[in-house]
Amino acid sequence: MRVAALYDIHANLPALEAVLQDLRLARVDHVVVGGDVLPGPMPRETLACLLDLEIPVQFIHGNGDREVLARLAGTETDWYRTAREQWREPVRWTAGELGIDHERVLASWPATLRVGISGLGEVMFCHATPHNDTDVFTRLTPEECVSPLFAGLDVPVAVCGHTHMQFDRTIGPIRVVNAGSVGMPFGEPGAYWLLLGPGIEFRHTPYDLQKAAERIANTSYPQAQDFAERSVLHPPSEEAMLKAWSGAVR
Repeated sequence: MRVAALYDIHANLPALEAVLQDLRLARVDHVVVGGDVLPGPMPRETLACLLDLEIPVQFIHGNGDREVLARLAGTETDWYRTAREQWREPVRWTAGELGIDHERVLASWPATLRVGISGLGEVMFCHATPHNDTDVFTRLTPEECVSPLFAGLDVPVAVCGHTHMQFDRTIGPIRVVNAGSVGMPFGEPGAYWLLLGPGIEFRHTPYDLQKAAERIANTSYPQAQDFAERSVLHPPSEEAMLKAWSGAVR
């Protein structure tokens, strides 16, 4: 079985559409969506695209999905009470674009998932770490800081996302790989994802960035221009983000 791991789409529909073309060419049998489908500029369309796939798909939630779900349910989380308004605004707008059927879908997603993949064995999928969907660690975070978060897992491979940068490292006995971000990469522009089985392939899908930026800018998303500029045309560099997130898990 060949499995595509798609993480951190953030409702960037043009990036997702390009990746789906690639995974069909790669004859993918199964898709795991690893969280943070939301928030973002095209939430309804992105969810419909994923839910209507002809390929079997499973989801786990990320912190973004969880916060949007909380707004749909009328719940104010600790994060929402204390976050900057520029972070709260996309969550609030996205929730306003969705309805009760979307709420039911989001509420059904688990926090983690295990899938048996030929050549790899049982693979654990989590958004940030197996403990929660908000831990931040990168390829440079010292192993002693992250090893407790992966201790006791009886799997050979764990797949994560959240920090929007691909990596491949060993933590204790477990190979931990980051799928990168489909919709909001840190690094070269494009869409990043993983192809699993029988090995692990780090994939980068280019797409028409200018056309995508125009589509996003024409949405009613409150930060559409900034998203088009900073998440599509000119994303932050990996070097800058590694520096910003230097140090231990937090």
